[in-house]
Amino acid sequence: MSDVDDTDIDGNEADGNAAAAATATSVLDHLVSSLVDDPDAVQILAIQQRDRVRLEVRVGPDDMGRVIGKRGRVANAIRTVVRAAAVRDDVDVDIEFED
Repeated sequence: MSDVDDTDIDGNEADGNAAAAATATSVLDHLVSSLVDDPDAVQILAIQQRDRVRLEVRVGPDDMGRVIGKRGRVANAIRTVVRAAAVRDDVDVDIEFED
């Protein structure tokens, strides 16, 4: 399984929307872990920012190309699906893929 960390922008334990983004985080984890060769290297960091939750995704060095896809098409598809899942959590999310 991947590591999922819920923190706010100051690095404190998050409450409110970040905890409420559990469905979106779970969907993101499932999608990214399914795409990569090393699912154990997937890390998702949930950061509470004012009225949004930022989900930062880190994968193994050889898997970033799989997650981004040609011209960012896979990354955009992941963002679309996760934002749809976030509706269930009643929260807006931003998804960033970090090196």
